[in-house]
Amino acid sequence: MTAILAPLPKAQNQAWRKFRRSPSAIVGFAIVAFFVALAALAPLLPIQDPLATSWTAIRKAPSALYWMGSDEIGRDVLSRMIWGARASLMAGVVSVAIAVTVGVPIGLIAGYFGGWTDTVISRFTDALLAMPFLIMAIALAAFLGPSLTNAMIAIGLSATPVFIRLTRGQVLAVKTEDYVEGARSIGLGHVDIMRRYILPNIVPPIIVQSTLTVATAIIAEASLSFLGLGQQAPAPSWGSMLNVAKNFLTQAPWMAIWPGTAIFLVVIGFNLLGDGLRDALDPREN
Repeated sequence: MTAILAPLPKAQNQAWRKFRRSPSAIVGFAIVAFFVALAALAPLLPIQDPLATSWTAIRKAPSALYWMGSDEIGRDVLSRMIWGARASLMAGVVSVAIAVTVGVPIGLIAGYFGGWTDTVISRFTDALLAMPFLIMAIALAAFLGPSLTNAMIAIGLSATPVFIRLTRGQVLAVKTEDYVEGARSIGLGHVDIMRRYILPNIVPPIIVQSTLTVATAIIAEASLSFLGLGQQAPAPSWGSMLNVAKNFLTQAPWMAIWPGTAIFLVVIGFNLLGDGLRDALDPREN
């Protein structure tokens, strides 16, 4: 059974080579890395205070002073875009972390033990999946109250059924393998079998789904902030910036163009990255 883990470094090298050969995956990685770097370096960048207002610079068009223009109360759109990236990316990553933390163990238990445990969990998951993801997130966020933290919790819980279903399906395929049967035959307990032999072999599809779900979570956070259920003013968020910009589409279109473009690019980036990881980690691909 220990021999099963030996080829992992070779498999990782093959996955990395396949990932590097995919132009779309590299483009997706570059886009994501760019936005992550902006968000991480926001406090160090020589930009204006995203909360500072100027009554002499209300809705100024892009210029040498305001590269992306200013908003309805004279705040620098560029600085708010960069600081808004922190909120959007954090919401995407934290929400997915919540979904993985809750969904993977439940799916693991359902797939491994089967029987009535699997039946109860599966039917409950089916009921949750019957509700549209964004509607569930809005309902939970409205129940918990408007804030970025509550929005992340709402998005994470709404995405949990997807990970329960994915993990359960992967466990059902893996638990009948010979090395799992061998682990049972030598008397290993259920927890050790799940931790040492099943979970490591279902990680790749979970990583791929996590990457794709980050994109969905970013859109959900922008939607909640647009509706006033996410990041609260005056803190910047791409969704809340769009909410304000909708009132000035003719007078100051740049207020909507930049956050809309940022959401589009980061979502495309995560989707391209997820597709590249899926191809790289698929053992059926050459």
